[in-house]
Amino acid sequence: MDTKKIAVVTGGGSGLGFAIAKKFIAQGVITAIVGRNEEKLTSARQQLGELCFAFPCDLSDLKTIPPLVNKITDQLGHIDILVNNAGINMKKIFTDVTDEDFQQIMTTNVTAVFSMSREVVKYMLVKKSGCIINISSMAAQYGLPKVIAYSASKTAIDGMTRAMAVELSPDGIRVNAIAPGFIYSAMTEKALNSDPERKAKVFGRTPMGYMGQPDDIANAAWYLASDAAGYVTGVILPVDGGNSIGF
Repeated sequence: MDTKKIAVVTGGGSGLGFAIAKKFIAQGVITAIVGRNEEKLTSARQQLGELCFAFPCDLSDLKTIPPLVNKITDQLGHIDILVNNAGINMKKIFTDVTDEDFQQIMTTNVTAVFSMSREVVKYMLVKKSGCIINISSMAAQYGLPKVIAYSASKTAIDGMTRAMAVELSPDGIRVNAIAPGFIYSAMTEKALNSDPERKAKVFGRTPMGYMGQPDDIANAAWYLASDAAGYVTGVILPVDGGNSIGF
């Protein structure tokens, strides 16, 4: 098994994580998907085939992370690529957000990403090679209303990505992030269709004029994970149809 590359994708049971796992598997990468919904994971594994392995885990329960990473390496041998995709969002007006709400988002979106990375890096350092991809957001590129905790968490991801890249790249571990724009899903379509004003705003400031597809994010992740990006580290790559520079 050691000849093949091995990837771990958190939140790999659905959405962007599933698209990324699918892309990696299509490229012959053995891929471990991690998620807290066992049913979703099992269904994803059945769709993704024999190169896919499922590891149920609620990453917000931080103490479960070291045993999870040990289990993955015991079973698969090593980890070459880590995609920190698992994350949660919450829409609430600023004054309604409780300390517990804020902390819950930070734990899942920041602390769990840090812990997961730390444990995986321990194994990557032995091989002096590895690639970590964090999933950021437009919420870190500009101010969005009603998502204060999410915005704070994704801005932290960008800072963490740069700090990790500077510290780990001398040891052969590249660290980058992807900042998705408005990506098509049944959920985003429904949300935009029910809010025509927001929909007009989204497309009005997206120069390409349409939503991206999960595959657009998967292709970017594959680029960053591949040898083609061998000299790329510390980058926050917007994949957004120009949304972050749109007017």
